[in-house]
Amino acid sequence: MSVHDTRVVHAACPHDCPDTCAMEITVEQGRAVKVRGSDVMPFTHGALCTKVSHYLERVYSEKRLQYPMRRVGRKGEGRFERISWDEALDIIAAKFRDISAEDPRAILPYSYAGTMGLVQGESMDRRFFHRLGASLLDRTICASAGALGWKATVGASIGTDPEAVVDARLILIWGGNPIVSNLHGWRYLQEAKRRGARLICIDPRRSETAKKCHQHIAPLPGTDGAIALAMMQVLIAEDLLDHDYIARYTVGFDELVQRVASCTPEWAAALTGLDADVIRTLAKEYGKAQPSLIRLNYGLNRCAGGGMAVRNIACLPALTGAWRHAAGGALLSTSGNFPKNGQALERPDLYPNAEHFPPRTINMSTIGRALLDEQAPPIKAVFVYNANPVAVAPNTAEVRAGFAREDLFCVVHDLFQTDTADYADILLPATSQLEHRDVHSTYGHVYVVDNQPAIAPLAEARSNTEVFRLLAARMGFEEPAFADSDDALAAVAFRDQDARMLGVGAKVAAQGWARLNLPRPWVPFAAGGFHTPSGRCEFRSSLLERLGLDPLPAWHPPAESVSSNPVLAAKYPLAFISPPARNFLNTSFSHLPRFVEQEGSPKLEIHPLDATSRGIVDGARVRIHNDRGSFHARAVLTEDVRAGVVVSPSIWWQKLSGDGENANAVTSSALTDMGGGPIFYDCLVEVSLV
Repeated sequence: MSVHDTRVVHAACPHDCPDTCAMEITVEQGRAVKVRGSDVMPFTHGALCTKVSHYLERVYSEKRLQYPMRRVGRKGEGRFERISWDEALDIIAAKFRDISAEDPRAILPYSYAGTMGLVQGESMDRRFFHRLGASLLDRTICASAGALGWKATVGASIGTDPEAVVDARLILIWGGNPIVSNLHGWRYLQEAKRRGARLICIDPRRSETAKKCHQHIAPLPGTDGAIALAMMQVLIAEDLLDHDYIARYTVGFDELVQRVASCTPEWAAALTGLDADVIRTLAKEYGKAQPSLIRLNYGLNRCAGGGMAVRNIACLPALTGAWRHAAGGALLSTSGNFPKNGQALERPDLYPNAEHFPPRTINMSTIGRALLDEQAPPIKAVFVYNANPVAVAPNTAEVRAGFAREDLFCVVHDLFQTDTADYADILLPATSQLEHRDVHSTYGHVYVVDNQPAIAPLAEARSNTEVFRLLAARMGFEEPAFADSDDALAAVAFRDQDARMLGVGAKVAAQGWARLNLPRPWVPFAAGGFHTPSGRCEFRSSLLERLGLDPLPAWHPPAESVSSNPVLAAKYPLAFISPPARNFLNTSFSHLPRFVEQEGSPKLEIHPLDATSRGIVDGARVRIHNDRGSFHARAVLTEDVRAGVVVSPSIWWQKLSGDGENANAVTSSALTDMGGGPIFYDCLVEVSLV
């Protein structure tokens, strides 16, 4: 083999993770033989997580879909026959034409973060469905509640530079488990710890991360907002405040003082299950330490009061002036730093007839309810890509009932025959990240990362962009927008004239990644400059006021808890959460043999007191159930969860779980206080022996 048969290609990890790693793919004679993290990209630092280190097992899996197929069995059976691409596209186009003739809003796209790429995730697909006049999808399933709570306070998804946190003295890791879901960010938190920072993890479960911190605080699920309110009360009462920062760079402080006056640690203790002294000590420690950092993640926003909880926490750094420091403040997401050019990518101007068919938006978190809703126009077709809603969406019974409708035309475009694919009428094979072009922003650092195709598409796989170009041609869409190549789409993904992007494109082209033009140190709110209407941190939120919501920080109780819903709790007394399993990432890896073997089987972590009272021993097979449904798991007795709380690391494919169900059999499709997000972690259950 000559040297000319080997090359290294720049790539980006596409999965729903804040790290968005820069990768290098070694290709020999047209086959990818090695995947490694770039050792020159500072945030990736030469390392990949265990899942992506074995990425070639995903790319070359024998379970990959090879060619288009048509359903031959009942919905959900997963039986198909092979057809050609021409036949598949003709069937889809004919169905879409028939439905559109009556009302195109009866067609619904359903996608999320199967890829985070701007080209394959939110470009030609959006153009196609905009031009079709289809229903719009409100993509809420992960972060919408917290994002709105943060925006109401800070103004944009911008916070502390993740690389600067090494100089913090106190770090609160709140509602996240970065060892599992932000591994490269964890490296910087560890460095801060080595330099003397104190790490405190706030999580209902003693997670892998909590075990590495100096202190673990375990509130009841859905009560984080009460902790933050009590911390504010202590900071004000003890005068642990930066009065100059408050006067210069915030609005609504006097009203905040009145609002939190009664939110004492004793008040919060009754709601959170924590000792009042734990909350008071936490607040004092936070008020006295500088620089102090709060690293939030989206776990805490998946409860009925999730948006307000994030908002309450986001107020804390402005009270203490922590934003003055590069290593201080708070970080939820970095995505607002990237000047994405959504209008150019998605082309909402292509929507054809807004007067006759006013745009309609469907919340993805209530997809089951939407598919069963007979209000005009009822959904007659759904096109699923970059998503697996039958496994991932809450309230499985409702979701499956919707997808099982024989009169629903369902197309699924995926790499594998997922739980959702079993309900498809037409099943299309998709390309992997190594087989197509893309470019990535991120929500966990401030680098643009490029992805060049390393290998040709396997078998008959086609990319998202190619599928929607072909469908546009069959639908007779003649707009030039549907002729844009993937390179052309990547070229317009960012506003190049934005100061943050000047010169970045050339660097990305040369090395596969580049940091945004942000100063070092990047201290976004040291002197105010918040992205709110007032330009200040808004303790009183003008945005929430316009939305008709409480403009001040407030307590919003869980929908399902012993204190907020005692009647339900009498029947189902255990609070249930389903955080990410270490070896899975949503459902993108939870079917691959290596990772299924490492997880073993679905498990339920339960405190010994709760187990003993139910006659449950370690390793026993148990049934977790409520009025919505049930699933089976292996009991793991552990004091890593507090009494009254049970935890099932997720998300398993239903057909690989043992009993055909996963954790979402018991979760609710009720929505959060703001942002329309799901309340996955706001759920009461009972547990019994099978």
